[in-house]
Amino acid sequence: MAVDRTPQTSPDPTPEAPGTPRKRRAPGRPSGGEAGRRDAALDAALACYVRKGIAATSLRDIAREAGVTPALLHYYFTDTAGLFEAVIAERLMPVFAQVRETLLGMPDAPLRQLLTAFVEAICGLIARHPWLPPLWIREVVSEGGALRDLLVTRLAPEIATFMAGRVAREQAAGRLNAGLDPRLVMVSLVGLTLFPASGTPIWRQLFDSEDLGIDHIRSHALALLERGLELPE
Repeated sequence: MAVDRTPQTSPDPTPEAPGTPRKRRAPGRPSGGEAGRRDAALDAALACYVRKGIAATSLRDIAREAGVTPALLHYYFTDTAGLFEAVIAERLMPVFAQVRETLLGMPDAPLRQLLTAFVEAICGLIARHPWLPPLWIREVVSEGGALRDLLVTRLAPEIATFMAGRVAREQAAGRLNAGLDPRLVMVSLVGLTLFPASGTPIWRQLFDSEDLGIDHIRSHALALLERGLELPE
């Protein structure tokens, strides 16, 4: 009796019916090379936002910057709004969370230490994220900026309330100049850090000093906080 030696194969899976929707990618960060491409897209979006402004940046602009197709960005983020929300969630929120955790984690520290920590935290962020100062000027400070509402509703309120409260507490205890407005102390700290950093190209040209950078801004801010101008009477 002849033996059938034909290799046995598993039956083909049941084909999908025409029109069956494809499964969507599971939410969350992709892994491996996919995650790298997605992160590169977020970085490209930030670069475009800084250079052109958020409102003027298209998905095609970001795809060109990232060196990918618009279809791939649609796959990752669905549309321009989805990409914008991803930039907020994965780039901006973590940056401000670092400052919030640093400051709120020292509620009873001396005020000098708290103010120094603010300057160090902001300058450290600027050193790690050079896109922060120009984005701040274009999208927060400028009228109609796309991030202003985000700042005042989600990013900064807790920090601002905490800092103003600490200054007011020191004034009530007689340990701080009563002429200071507690609401404007953090504004002054921002003016000593983010604003000078955003104008670095101007200061370098004005003073013919290409080495002028965030380390100088940090040292200058701390010197003003700790010793002031030391003007003679």
